[in-house]
Amino acid sequence: MSIKDTPPSPAISTLASRGIQPRFGALGQSLRRLAMNRLAEHLGIVFAQADDTLFECAQSAENNQVQALFFDSMQDIRKQRPLIERSYHQFVGNRFDAFLGGIVAEEAAAQPSPEELSLVGNEDYEETLQINAMAGRVKERCASSLYGLDRRLAWLTERPELHEDSSPFAPAVIAQGFREAMTSSPFPLRIKTILYTLFEQHVMFGLDSLYDALNQRLVEDGILPELKYTPQRAAQPARPATPGSTPAKADTSQALPQPVDLDGAPPQDPALLLRGLTVLLSEQRRLSAPAMNDGQDEAPETLPGKRSFSADELIEVLNRLQAEMAEELGQRITQPQDVETFRDGLRQQLDAGSTQPGAQKLTEEQLDIIDLVGMLFEFIRDDENLPDSSKTVLSHLHTPYLKVALQDKALFTDHHHPARRLLNAMAQAGALYGGDGDGDDQALLAKQRWVVEQVARHYRGDMQLFERLLDEFNDFIAALRNRVELRERRAVEAIKGRERLLAARQQAVEAIARALDGKVVPSIISDFLQQTWTDVLVFVSLRHGDQSPQWQRACEVAQELAWSGTPLDEEGAEHLQSIRLTMLDDLKKGLELLGGHHEAGIRRLLQDLVACQHAVQANQPQIAATLNPALPESPLGMMLGADATLPGDRSSTPLSQGLAARVQDLERLEFGTWFEFLGAGQPRLLKVSWFSPTTRNYMFVDHSGQRVAVKPIVELAQEMERGEARIVMPERGAPLIDRAMSAIFRFLQRLTGRSVKDHQGSER
Repeated sequence: MSIKDTPPSPAISTLASRGIQPRFGALGQSLRRLAMNRLAEHLGIVFAQADDTLFECAQSAENNQVQALFFDSMQDIRKQRPLIERSYHQFVGNRFDAFLGGIVAEEAAAQPSPEELSLVGNEDYEETLQINAMAGRVKERCASSLYGLDRRLAWLTERPELHEDSSPFAPAVIAQGFREAMTSSPFPLRIKTILYTLFEQHVMFGLDSLYDALNQRLVEDGILPELKYTPQRAAQPARPATPGSTPAKADTSQALPQPVDLDGAPPQDPALLLRGLTVLLSEQRRLSAPAMNDGQDEAPETLPGKRSFSADELIEVLNRLQAEMAEELGQRITQPQDVETFRDGLRQQLDAGSTQPGAQKLTEEQLDIIDLVGMLFEFIRDDENLPDSSKTVLSHLHTPYLKVALQDKALFTDHHHPARRLLNAMAQAGALYGGDGDGDDQALLAKQRWVVEQVARHYRGDMQLFERLLDEFNDFIAALRNRVELRERRAVEAIKGRERLLAARQQAVEAIARALDGKVVPSIISDFLQQTWTDVLVFVSLRHGDQSPQWQRACEVAQELAWSGTPLDEEGAEHLQSIRLTMLDDLKKGLELLGGHHEAGIRRLLQDLVACQHAVQANQPQIAATLNPALPESPLGMMLGADATLPGDRSSTPLSQGLAARVQDLERLEFGTWFEFLGAGQPRLLKVSWFSPTTRNYMFVDHSGQRVAVKPIVELAQEMERGEARIVMPERGAPLIDRAMSAIFRFLQRLTGRSVKDHQGSER
C-alpha cells in the first residue's frame, strides 16, 4: 500500500485549514482542468442540439402560438448561450476553487424546504423536481465512482469525510449550476424543460466517464489506490433477543436512518416526511387515547394481546366496501363521502367478518395508512383552491386510494406514482377550470365523475389502470385547455379591435375639435362634423391609415366646412365659391362610405349645408339656425356605448399617495395574474388577459376564457384599497398531495403540542 493510503492526522484546528495540501496543488489544478474541459465540451453539445430539437418541436406543435414560441426560443437561446455558458463555468469553477481552499459551499446545492416550495410558483417547483430527479439518477447510476471520488477528495483536503453534495463534482452541484446559469434568461418552463432534458442527456450522462477519469487521475497520483466500494445496506430492525441469548452487537457499518426533525419544517424528502408522519401519528394516538380500565394508555385497536388483522383480511373488506360504493355511486356522487363515516363502517365490516368480533386489532402500520389517507381526503374537502363540485367527486376516491396505499406505500413517497399523478391532475384541473357552472365546467365534472367510476368499478390492484386513466384525462384536459385558450384569444382580439376603433375615434374627435377651434358656426355644421363626419374620419383611418392622403383630405374637408360656416370677407367668399363643388363632392363620397345614407337623404343634407353657408354669408343667422336636419345616430357611437364619449381613463381627480403607488404597481401587472373579487354574492376568480394602453382598462376573463369584466386601472386600484379585490394564486405551486402531506405534518405537530419553528427560527 502507498503511504498515501494512510489516513491524514485528525489534528485539524479550523475549517479553513482543511484546504488542499500544498504538495498536491498541481494535482488539484489538473483535476480542475479535466473537469472544466469535459463539462465545457458536453455543454457545447447541449446548445448545438437545442436548435434541432426546438425545430422538431415546432414542426409538431399543437398550434401556431406554440410553434412561434419554439421558433422565437431558438433565437433567444443563441443570444443567451454565451451568458449561460460563462455563468455555468464560473459557478462550477468557483465551487471547486472554494473546495480546494477549504470552504464547503453546501448552500449552492441546497434544495428548498417544503415551506419555501409552498411560496414559490409552479414553474419553480417543476424545475426543482427536474433538478432533483436528474441528480438522483446520476447518484444511483454512479454510486461506486462517487464513493471513490468523495473518499479521495476528502483525503486530499484532509477532511474526515464529505457530505454527498459537498463535493464540487456532486451531481446536485453540476445540475444546480445549470439552473443558476439560466436564472437571468427569460425562458418559459416549456423551453427550460427541453434544455434540462438535453442537459441530462449530454452533461449528466457524461458524468459517468468524468468520474472515472477523475478517480483514475487521483489513483495515478497514489491517492487511495486500493479503495474498494462497499454498497451500504439498509439497517435491519433488531430482532428480539431470546431468553438466555447474548444480545447482538450493533453493526456500525450499516447506514443509520436519517433522523427526522419533528419540531422543524416538513421534510422535503418524501421518505423522511412519511417517517416523520408515522412518528407523529403514533404520538397523537397515544396522547388522545381514552383512559382504559386496566390502566393501559393505548387505543383499543392497538392493545396488546389481540390478534392483528392480516393484510388480506383488510383488503377483502375494502373490496366489499368498494363494490358497494361502485354499485351506488350514481346516487351518491352528488354528496361527499364522509371520512369518519367510512372509518366506522370499516371497523364494523372488519368485526362482522371476524371469527372473534372485537378480539382483533389493526396494526400500527395499518392505522397509520388509514389515518393518512383519511387526512388526505379531509385536506381535499377543505382545500380553498377546489370548487365544491370537484371536492365532492374526488371524495369518492377515498376507498380505492386507501387500497392503493395499503398495497403500495409509494403513493406517499413517489412523485411519479400513477395514482398520485392522477389525483394531482384532477385536482389541478378542478382548480383551473372548475366551478363556474358553464359548459366547460360541466364537461370537466362529467370527466372527473367518469374517472372516479372507472377507478371504483375496475381497480383490483392493477396500477396500469391509473396510467391509462391519466393519459385519457390529460388528453381531455389538453382539448379543454385549447378551447379555453382559443376563447380567450378571441376575447382579446375582439377587445383589441374595439381599442383600435376607440383610438381611431379619439383621433377623429381631436381632428374635428381642431377644425372647430375658435369658430362659432351654426348647429347644423357643428352637429354634422361632430357626429357624422367624425364617423367618416374613423372609417378612413381604419381603411387607409392616419398618414394617408385620404385621411389628410378628409381632415381638410372638415376644416373647409367649419370655415364656410363663419362670416367671410369678399376674398374669402370668392374662395368658398371656387372650392364648394369639390368640397360637396368629397362630403358626398364620405357619406356614401358610411352607408346607411340614401342618395335622396345625402342630397337634402348637402343642400341644407349650402343653404346654411349662404345664410351665414348673407348675414342672416336666424335662417341658418332654422336649418337643423335630423342626423342619423352614429352607428359607431352605439357600438362603443359609454366608451364613445370616454375613450380613455381621463380621471382628473388627484390620487392619494397610496392609491397612486398601487396604480403604479398595477401598471407592471403581468397578463395571466388571477384576482379574487369580493363583491355581492359569491367571490369570483378572474384572470387579467389584456391591458389597453388607450383606455388604461384591464380585461378579465373567467376560467373558461370568456370575457367577464373590463375595469379601468384606477377603479381596480380603488377596489383593492377597499379590500374588494386581491391578487390570488388559484393553483398553488406544489401539487395537491405534496401540499396535503406538508399540511398534515404541521397539523400533527400542533396536535402533539410541539413548538414549531419557522424558517427564520421564531416559534409559531
